[in-house]
Amino acid sequence: MLYKSTRGKGELVTASQAIVRGIAQDGGLYVPQEIPTLDRTLESLGGMNYRELAFYIMKKFFDDFSDEELRLCVDSAYDEKFEDPQIAPLNYKAGVHFLELYHGKTLAFKDMALSILPYLMKTAARKLGISKEIVILTATSGDTGKAALEGFDSVEGTRIIVFYPKDGVSEIQRRQMTVQEGENTFVVGIDGNFDDAQSGVKEIFADEEFNRLLGEKGFMFSSANSINIGRLVPQIVYYVYTYAQLLKEGRISAGESINIVVPTGNFGNILAAYYAKCMGIPVGQLICASNKNNVLADFMKTGVYDRRREFFVTNSPSMDILISSNLERFLFEISGRDASIVSGLMDRLRREGVYEINADMKENLKVIYGGFADEAETLEAIKKVFEISGYVIDTHTAVAYAVYERYKEETGDIRAAVIASTASPFKFPKSINEALHFSDSGATEFEMVKQLSEKMDLRIPKGIQGLDEKEVRHKTTCAKEEMRDVIMGFLGI
Repeated sequence: MLYKSTRGKGELVTASQAIVRGIAQDGGLYVPQEIPTLDRTLESLGGMNYRELAFYIMKKFFDDFSDEELRLCVDSAYDEKFEDPQIAPLNYKAGVHFLELYHGKTLAFKDMALSILPYLMKTAARKLGISKEIVILTATSGDTGKAALEGFDSVEGTRIIVFYPKDGVSEIQRRQMTVQEGENTFVVGIDGNFDDAQSGVKEIFADEEFNRLLGEKGFMFSSANSINIGRLVPQIVYYVYTYAQLLKEGRISAGESINIVVPTGNFGNILAAYYAKCMGIPVGQLICASNKNNVLADFMKTGVYDRRREFFVTNSPSMDILISSNLERFLFEISGRDASIVSGLMDRLRREGVYEINADMKENLKVIYGGFADEAETLEAIKKVFEISGYVIDTHTAVAYAVYERYKEETGDIRAAVIASTASPFKFPKSINEALHFSDSGATEFEMVKQLSEKMDLRIPKGIQGLDEKEVRHKTTCAKEEMRDVIMGFLGI
């Protein structure tokens, strides 16, 4: 399996090369030459545990890894660091199956892929004989940062630098990142929003002179964002696993299609569901749920992507994004894998801030339904799910539930549905309190965590126990224009 750029330039590379590089030399994203298909029955997949299925799926994409190498990566990633032995359990509440993706160390779905990416990257670098120190450069809207920091903490031969919008994450998200230990970790707050951080990182990746300077000093950049194919492929696993488990438990019959609802900002998580569908999982409708920053919802309805709009800081901050990087891979697929079209669209987005896809692509776009929920609707969804079932969901999952309810009203589609539950409610107690009123509104977020646990009879996850007592180690902030200087300072250049 070889990989090429969505923008058509540059050489074909192996999975190991794509993982280490992170982004293609022409600024595009790596995609497999073809999406592999499942060659085992769905019933047989139901007999696999999560680690076995992860090996089966990833081997199809990362076939330059030996069986021994890949099994070591999988077994090292999906171990007791996940608090639920199923890794990604399903919970049927309020008429829908919630796929709980937040039982890892950082309480967010990013753990599902970032637990394995460091092992994949270290193995790939060894296979390629790379002696340079790999510098992981990552922008985060709140969750990727901590998961990446945890994954790469003290990993030999790597350093990791995370940029986040300093006023655009929850207090718990900020504290999770800024208390991070590990001499190879560095966390920086950006004066701006996530798009500023993400575009700054992309510009640095594309800066040939800066990269050449780092190379001379013994460093090379790579990414832990879902622009890295090593981040994206592991996310396909849990959608295949979900269908196999539903079938195994008799909740659906063989061949019956399901709907999958994903709250998304950067488009990586729902792209993984799309790839699972392409591999052979029976999916009826993919539903893309956005918050008030509804650039994706508008695109799904009109075929026009327009980031020239007001940016909102919302109660679902991990989705506060106007430039969805992984959409580029989806454009590549719905254009018939035409790199020239994708390159032209990305150039227009860079120059004008807007593009419109052609008629054929708009027809292919129908595979995904787009909708959005504002902040009031998000809180109402949290309240509704709790009143129906006593189940507490976080704000991002609530966006998905609200959009799914509207989709059902519009279409009458009552197929079995799975909602990707992307974060623990303990990460956003202030917003949960606005919906469920379990605490005094003047309490701190950490006080609310304790009260959420006590009032709702929920165990506080290990990942945030005692978080408020840990020392803040990372206090650096900068403007977007200062990112290169900050990086050079951390690397001692």
